[in-house]
Amino acid sequence: MKVTVVSRSGREVIKGGLELRDSATVADLQKAIHKRTRKFYPSRQRLTLPLPPGAKERPVVLSYKKNLKDYCDGNSDNLTVVFKDLGPQVSYRTLFFCEYLGPLVLYPVFYYFPVYEFFGYKGERVIHPVQTYALYYWCFHYFKRIMETFFVHRFSHATSPLSNVFRNCSYYWTFGSLIAYYVNHPRYTPVNDLQMKIGFGFGLVCQLANFYCHILLRSLRRPGGNAGYQIPSGFLFNIVTCANYTTEIYQWLGFNVATQTVTGYIFLVVATSIMTNWALAKHRRLKKLFDGKDGRPRYPRRWVILPPFL
Repeated sequence: MKVTVVSRSGREVIKGGLELRDSATVADLQKAIHKRTRKFYPSRQRLTLPLPPGAKERPVVLSYKKNLKDYCDGNSDNLTVVFKDLGPQVSYRTLFFCEYLGPLVLYPVFYYFPVYEFFGYKGERVIHPVQTYALYYWCFHYFKRIMETFFVHRFSHATSPLSNVFRNCSYYWTFGSLIAYYVNHPRYTPVNDLQMKIGFGFGLVCQLANFYCHILLRSLRRPGGNAGYQIPSGFLFNIVTCANYTTEIYQWLGFNVATQTVTGYIFLVVATSIMTNWALAKHRRLKKLFDGKDGRPRYPRRWVILPPFL
């Protein structure tokens, strides 16, 4: 069969098209495109079906596992696909490792090394117990995240744009450095012992609950991704759509109750707003997919992310 590959403007990306066997899959097409244009490796390609002029609906994205004939619409000998360059890509594991490694490495620098001398502080530094516990809590969190990235998470998409590495690292590394700077500062004033224990204790419980939420989410996605959406259930997912985000938010609340810094609370507010947008989008998507029609189950009534507020 012949496949014509065009850009969104209609210009031919592969001159003369590609000749593939009738049993070829979308993955075979991506490999053939890569062979002709070495710059565009498969994970950098986004292939869709062309839309008629004036159409406003979203184009159909070709699944790499499907046969090309599934998209031929009755004409098994010719197919036109629209090519989009997604830009340089990195694996999600690489992305998450880079963004989590920064805070894990930078925070201890402010605790162990005399960095405050470079900021003009010459006095004697006294390390309070809360600062030590904050170090352990922080490092445990980001070490857990890195381990989950390699051994727990299953990703629906294999890669992410390279630009996300710089954006995400800027976010995590900057906030990590600012929080570490103020929590470990020689003039830091600790909270009382009871507040510290309540904050870290509550936060640690939420960290462990967050890990269990990720284990439950892993079971919903088969290796290799593309398992389709499913209704999450079990543990906190029986009452909250995005229980993993809920426990993530509350574990940072516990950290801030114990440490009490302005930068820590700013990080909490920013992170909460980001995760809330993600949670609202996921909640709407699941309610739309599981609408109770045509034999589909109806999505149960649940909080989105922050009971009892949302």
